[in-house]
Amino acid sequence: MESMDSADSTGLQATLFDFAIAELVRQHRDSFQPLWTLDSWVKLLIWLSLNCGCSGDESGMTRFVEALGPTVTTRMRRVFFERELEDLDLQVMADPAEQQVLVLPMGPGVPLDVDRAAAVIERVQLQSLVATDRSRWQLLDAVVAIPRLNSEA
Repeated sequence: MESMDSADSTGLQATLFDFAIAELVRQHRDSFQPLWTLDSWVKLLIWLSLNCGCSGDESGMTRFVEALGPTVTTRMRRVFFERELEDLDLQVMADPAEQQVLVLPMGPGVPLDVDRAAAVIERVQLQSLVATDRSRWQLLDAVVAIPRLNSEA
């Protein structure tokens, strides 16, 4: 059996870390209420930082976020604010920093219309955070864009 060189080992470690952090976020994202809000995201970051031994004060949180860096933080945030509904073959992306919630197919040829998007919005409990007037919803090529009621930074 050939030994792995340093670059291969580092690559595998990075892949494992990426997988592990994404799974950790997926498994715990529904624990932080209210869902789909900036508050829930901050609660996750606080929980993670405390479990990593950081203090719960502002300087401890700042150190934690700086240590994560922008790339890891961005990937975690994307995983936190998206849901894949495999049985419907649809994905929802609902970061509160964005002005719209997006519903899109996970694969080619998946039919998408406003009624299916509405069912998905209700299923993931976003209906109180988006415009209920479906005439404001945009059906683009393969995406339904739904305005948020209020956007958070």
